[in-house]
Formats: sequence, structure tokens, C-alpha cells
Amino acid sequence: MYQQFNEQFAAATRQFADTAAQFNRIALENAEAVFGLQMAALEERTNATFAFFGEVAEVRDPEAMKNLWPKGVQIARENVERAVSTGQEVFGRTMKANEALGQIAKSQVESAVKKTQAEVEKATKSAKSGK
Repeated sequence: MYQQFNEQFAAATRQFADTAAQFNRIALENAEAVFGLQMAALEERTNATFAFFGEVAEVRDPEAMKNLWPKGVQIARENVERAVSTGQEVFGRTMKANEALGQIAKSQVESAVKKTQAEVEKATKSAKSGK
């Protein structure tokens, strides 16, 4: 009796550890991808902004400043577009990771239900044959 309980407990513990490892792997991969996306976008926006500031520092007359103004607006607009685009990509990747986690959880629940049903059927047969 105790041997069977110990084996079931060990199997359940192993399955839990495997599932936790899968969850952690997916979450870590997603975090790495998101961090990489955000760092790349930040680097790109920072480079564009500092290049613009370099041009601003070289301006010597008001006419050149007037000509530089549209470029500044363009860079600001591109920075906002990149931020939105990166945010959407991060959201999409996170949704995919959450779907994968949901599938793992669903398969674990289905597996537990099948095992429970099998045990109930086994116990029912055992009870019927015992009478």
C-alpha cells in the first residue's frame, strides 16, 4: 500500500518538476527575446537622437536651425513609431509564450484527469469483483 503511494507520489513529483522546468524555459526564452528587442530599439533610438543632437550642436545661424527643425520632428516621430512597433512585437511574443504555457497546463490537466479516471475505473472494477 505504502509502496504504491510512494511510487505515485514520486511520479507526480517528477512530472511537476518537468512541467516547472518547461514553464521556466519558455518564460526565460520570452524574457530574453523581449529584453533583446527593447535593448535593440533603445540603441537605435538613442543613436538617431544623438546624431541629431550632434547636428544641432554644429548649427551656427538661425536659418540652419529652421532647416533642422523638420528633421528633429521626423526623428521624434520615428522614435515614437519604433517604440510602438517594439511594444506590439513584445506583446505578440508574450502572447505566444502565454499560449505555450497554457497548452502545457492544459496537457497536464488532461493527463491528470485521464489518470484519475483510470484509477476510478480500476477501483470500481475492484469493488464490483469483490462483492
